[in-house]
Amino acid sequence: MYNNVKLDKALYSITGKSFTKALTEMDPDENYAGTELAGLDAFERQLKRFDIKVAGEGCDRVEKFFATAESAVLFPEYVRRMIKKGMNEASIIGEIAAASTYTDGMDFRGMSVVVNGTDSGVAQGGTLPETTVRLAASAQALTKYARKLNCSYESIRKQRLEAFGVILKGLGAQLSRAVNKLAVTTLMTGVTPEEIAGDSISYADLAAFWASMGDHDMNVMVCGPDVMAKILALDEMKLCVSDFMSSGRVKTPYGVTIVKCAAIADGKVIGLDSSCAAEMVYGTDVIVDYDKLISTQCDEVACSVTVGFSKLMGDAVKVLAT
Repeated sequence: MYNNVKLDKALYSITGKSFTKALTEMDPDENYAGTELAGLDAFERQLKRFDIKVAGEGCDRVEKFFATAESAVLFPEYVRRMIKKGMNEASIIGEIAAASTYTDGMDFRGMSVVVNGTDSGVAQGGTLPETTVRLAASAQALTKYARKLNCSYESIRKQRLEAFGVILKGLGAQLSRAVNKLAVTTLMTGVTPEEIAGDSISYADLAAFWASMGDHDMNVMVCGPDVMAKILALDEMKLCVSDFMSSGRVKTPYGVTIVKCAAIADGKVIGLDSSCAAEMVYGTDVIVDYDKLISTQCDEVACSVTVGFSKLMGDAVKVLAT
């Protein structure tokens, strides 16, 4: 049972396994089917074991993790989860990436897809139209993004975990914004921007931009805060207020999701078919320096993530200059 599991920091250093996966192998989830613990994963069961409440009424202080040597082992995973949650909340990757893949290397070779020929039918004995898939001519290095939070144990030991979690999520959001910038930079590279008709973006410009992607369905537009403010101020967008109130997403009347990203400069708007435009490549998930967090009681929090981004279909991405 979960209350008999021996916790040791070596669980963080098993090759090919996360802390939670290693913990789950020792304490399988299926053992709790039909019980009150069925909705918890192996890490959450350990929080229950040591009576550590990380949020809500009765939320504990940071020092609760360090009440015993075994409960201290749980602290790096709590930190990682909070940072990961902050990354997910600030990320636009879920809106723009058609696929997310993982690699063990420090570089990768992306794919490109080129569609040739027409779909007007093939005569008997005629040449078949082709869709060609090729690897990139050279490997692309993954990029490591990292941040360090300096916080002595004395300064945070009496802080509530829910409040400290907000700081950790902020750290994750900073990492995520860097990843967002990599993604939009890659999408815009090699794409010649289209121009708006007048001096300021209009609803007609948006509609024409959407229609310009003939072979694909432009279902996402990514723009900076300044351009998004102009779009939201258009009279036609007032019709979309109810959709935003119900879903939390901004959509045009013809169904295109508009995503804000501060990394896009110079008044650009990226339009894409998110079902086929791009691929996200992860070299690592979020990593924290577990040994320092346990042995020095949170003298500093160091975290990193290693990622890459590539376009799959170049004609599924367009750029509008406003």
